[in-house]
Amino acid sequence: MEAKFCMTCGAAMESRDVDGTIRRACTVCSFVHWGNYSIGVGALVMKDEKMLLVRRAQEPGKGRWTNPGGYIEQHELIQDTIEREVLEESGVTAVVTRLVAVRDLPRSIHNVYIAFEMDYISGEPQPDGVEVDAAGFYSLAEMESMNVADFTRWLIDVALHSKSTGLVEDKDPIIKMEGYGLYRVPRI
Repeated sequence: MEAKFCMTCGAAMESRDVDGTIRRACTVCSFVHWGNYSIGVGALVMKDEKMLLVRRAQEPGKGRWTNPGGYIEQHELIQDTIEREVLEESGVTAVVTRLVAVRDLPRSIHNVYIAFEMDYISGEPQPDGVEVDAAGFYSLAEMESMNVADFTRWLIDVALHSKSTGLVEDKDPIIKMEGYGLYRVPRI
């Protein structure tokens, strides 16, 4: 679907060359529609050497076991999004420890997915009954007989076999920037 009206002033949009790429641009003001994007987040939460998984109750992936996750909200830090999504989908409280993987999937809506390893804090897995219909902690052996999504299997492998600390939240940046979520390789 292409943008027909400007999100800034409401005027008609046209296709024109902007920096060497044909893009939708406003016929009146300077607004350019740069494309359609979505950002998803996923959680890798371990407890007693078992990974938290949820079974999707809706498409996409209905009936498949995945790590909890969802899409970020417009005015929510990514870290807050994943902590909220884990709690909403599974009833488990967990906190971000490090960023472990990024998936880039260009298509009609360009999707970027950011996976976080998280520390389990509390709660017993309970599905929300809307997005997921089952939730629990499972060992790798138990997962062998489960319908685990391929991407989730890959994420679990990344989390279990990474040799570095990954990107961690910069809680004390050299310059304070209010409202920013900053992640970096750990300082030496």
